[in-house]
Amino acid sequence: MIAASNISLRYGKRVLFDDVNIKFIPGNCYGVIGANGAGKSTFLKILSGEIEPATGQISITPGERMSVLSQNHFEFDDKKVIDTVLIGNKKLWDVMHEKDALYAKEDFSDADGNRAAELEHMFSEMNGWDAESNAASLLSSLGVKEEIHQQLLGELSGKEKVRVLLAQALFGNPDILLLDEPTNDLDVDTISWLENFLADFQNTVIVVSHDRHFLDAVCTHIADIDFNKIKLYTGNYTFWYESSQLALRQRSDQNKKVEDKRKELQDFVERFSANASKSRQATSRKKLLEKLVIDDIQASTRKYPGIIFKAERDCGDQILSVEHLSKNTNDGQVLFNDVSFTLNKGDKVAVISRDHTAISTFFEILNGEDKQAGGDFTWGTTITRSYLPNDNSKFFNGDFNLIDWLRQYSKDKDETYIRGFLGKMLFSGEESLKMSNVLSGGEKVRCMVSRMMLTNANCLILDEPTNHLDLESITAFNNALKDWKHVALFTSHDHEFMHTVANRIIELTPNGIIDKSMTYDEYLEDERVKEMREKLYEVNMVSSK
Repeated sequence: MIAASNISLRYGKRVLFDDVNIKFIPGNCYGVIGANGAGKSTFLKILSGEIEPATGQISITPGERMSVLSQNHFEFDDKKVIDTVLIGNKKLWDVMHEKDALYAKEDFSDADGNRAAELEHMFSEMNGWDAESNAASLLSSLGVKEEIHQQLLGELSGKEKVRVLLAQALFGNPDILLLDEPTNDLDVDTISWLENFLADFQNTVIVVSHDRHFLDAVCTHIADIDFNKIKLYTGNYTFWYESSQLALRQRSDQNKKVEDKRKELQDFVERFSANASKSRQATSRKKLLEKLVIDDIQASTRKYPGIIFKAERDCGDQILSVEHLSKNTNDGQVLFNDVSFTLNKGDKVAVISRDHTAISTFFEILNGEDKQAGGDFTWGTTITRSYLPNDNSKFFNGDFNLIDWLRQYSKDKDETYIRGFLGKMLFSGEESLKMSNVLSGGEKVRCMVSRMMLTNANCLILDEPTNHLDLESITAFNNALKDWKHVALFTSHDHEFMHTVANRIIELTPNGIIDKSMTYDEYLEDERVKEMREKLYEVNMVSSK
C-alpha cells in the first residue's frame, strides 16, 4: 500500500495541492485525471519521492518495491538494452554486481566467501537465475527485437527507447507501479498487450494517461484532481465521466426531487455494472460498483469546449473519387501505391498506416498542398473542405492576439461574433487577448478548431486532432464527430475516438490499400483483415530486400 497524508504543494501563488489525503490499495489500478496543469505528473513525482511536498508525507508498506516509468530518455544511454531492463529491479541489480565483483577478486577471502553465499541466497530468492530471460521476454512482448537487446540504449530510436524504459518499469513484479503516459509512441498491438498485462497485475498501479480506451481497460478507480484535492471514484474513466455528467445535469435541475435523483443514479450504476463484462477486470469492478455509495457521485467542475460543426449545405452524390494515387519520398521510399476508392454520403473514414508520414502526406495531397503525386483525385462540386493538419506551426507565426488571429479566417469581422467562436473553445475574457505566437500545443489545436467551425464545411479532414488536447477537449471533439452527419477523413492515436467515430477504415500500404466498411475494433479483430495486412507487409519486406 502507498498513502499520501496531508500533502500540500504550491509554486509561488499557485496552489497545486492542499491537504491531500489518499490511499492506494494493492490489487487496484488507479487512473489519475485532471485538467491540464492540475498536477497529475507532479503528484506521481511526489509519490515517487522525486519532488518534496511543502507539507505532509508519503508512506509505503515496509519491504514493498516501487517502480517508476522513467521520463528521462537519456539516463541509461550508456547501458545495454537488456541491462537497462534489469536495473528496473535495483536490489537484484545491486546483488548481481556485488556478487560478480566478489568472484572477480584475486584475493578471495573467507569473509568474501561468506558474503558471496549470502548474495547467492538473495539472488536465488529474487529469481535471479531467470532474470535475464524474463527481461528479454518482456522486451520482445513490447516489440523490441532480440537482435538489439545487447546494443547500447543510446543507439536506439526514440520510440524504441520508450519501450525499453517501459519494460524496465514493469520488470520484476514491483509492488507499486507508477506510469506517466505509458502508451505514448506505442502501436495498437503493444497497447493491447500492456492493457492485458496490467489487467492481470495483482499489485498497485497508479497511471496518468490521456487514452480513454486504455483507462477504461485497466482502471478499477479514478483519482480526480480538482479544487487542489484528489478524490477517489470507483470504476473506470467512462463510468466517472458519465456519472459526473449525470450528477451535473441533476444539479442543474432544481425541481427534481432528491429521491428521484437518487433512483436515477442507482439505475445508472446498475446498468453500468451489468455492462462490466466487456472488461478483463469485470468481476472485481462489478463488486466494487455494487458497494458504491450513491452519494459519492458528484458533478465534475470540468469545462468542456463547445465543439459544434455545422455544414452550410449537404453533400451531393459526387463527393470524392481517388484513382491510382501513389506517392514516394524524395529518397524513393514508397509511402502508398495504387490507392483507389470513392467516398459516399455519411462516410466517416479512419485512415491508418504503419507509417504516419503516409497519412499526413495523403491528407496534404487531398487538400491540394502536395501536388507531386501520381494518379488522380476529384472532389465533387458541392464539397467544401476544412482541414486540421498535424503540424499547425505555420499558422502561428504572426504577431496577433487571438481575436485578430481568428478574424483573418472569418467573413464576419465583428468582434462579438469572433469572441463567440473563441469562447466555445474556452478562450473567454482576457484569454481571448493572448498572443497567438506564445500558445501551448493544446491551445493552438483549440484555435485551429475555432477556425474550422467558422468554415461551415461539409467535409472534415483531421490529422491527429486529439494531439496535445486534455481529456475534456478530446471527449468534446469525440462527441462532436459522433454527431457529425456529413463526411470526414481522419486519423488519431486515440483508440476510443477511432472506434466510436469511424464507420469505414482505409489502410494505406506501399502495396495498395485495405478498404472495409466496419468499425475500428471490428477491423482490428477481423481475421481476414489480419491475413491481408500480413500479406501486404510480407510483400513490402520482400520488395525492400
